[in-house]
Amino acid sequence: MQRRKPTANAPKEHFATKANDHPEWPLFQELMQKGGFPSEVTENAWQLVLGGLVEQDQLNQESADTSIDPAERRARRASNSWYRELVNLVGDHLRVTTPTMALWSGGFDVSKYAQSKGHTSLEFTRLGKIVDQLELHANWKLQAPLWNVLSRAFVERATGPVHVFLRAYNPDSVLIAQEIPQLRIIQKLNPAVELLWHPLYTNADGTIKEISPNLQLTDDAAYRSRDKCVSVMYNYLLRIHDTNNNAASMAYKEMNELLEGNVNPKAHQDQNSG
Repeated sequence: MQRRKPTANAPKEHFATKANDHPEWPLFQELMQKGGFPSEVTENAWQLVLGGLVEQDQLNQESADTSIDPAERRARRASNSWYRELVNLVGDHLRVTTPTMALWSGGFDVSKYAQSKGHTSLEFTRLGKIVDQLELHANWKLQAPLWNVLSRAFVERATGPVHVFLRAYNPDSVLIAQEIPQLRIIQKLNPAVELLWHPLYTNADGTIKEISPNLQLTDDAAYRSRDKCVSVMYNYLLRIHDTNNNAASMAYKEMNELLEGNVNPKAHQDQNSG
């Protein structure tokens, strides 16, 4: 996941058996009250979150056994029953507040960029806004599966066009490995769920732009094909990216590593000539 990670001050305890002692309980109450949630729902949701931290800790320890098949290990880590119960309780508050849904990859500011374009990403749903403001625990590996469960429930609520924003392409990301395959299934049931792909590039001043087919930076460039979107993004990074632009260095690095992993000589050629 690429969401904001806990700070050094994040709690190191689970607090499941003493939920009201968790330092973020007052904040959670405040956020839920502002969101219009009844106090009973707030208390139940909080207990499910903290219980989920405990169960995830156990699942992660179990899945660390290298004698278990890798697919089984992933399945165990993703089988948190407390997190699923949380979605059953408040999942309807993951619905989008704008006409279109947004998915993203490449850093949290991509999510904010999508929102500025009039789309709703998970972090800007009624429930997502609340969870996004919590640290919960110092161990991010206990929270990442919660976001995975939330993202799955979020995607399941797609009813129309879904805009996908990419600053980097990672085939192992939640977006590509989980959310997009889910959307493909939903598309078969609802043709209105159309995917529109946006390749992004970050300028040195931090502004995000989209990449047109002729490799120009523009305010809007949507593609109906994932492969075309990724191709345009890769070509721009390989041919035009300024290696002195630190704001885009991570995307450039990840792109080169991926191409090198695929034994693509173009990556070596361009990197050596740059």
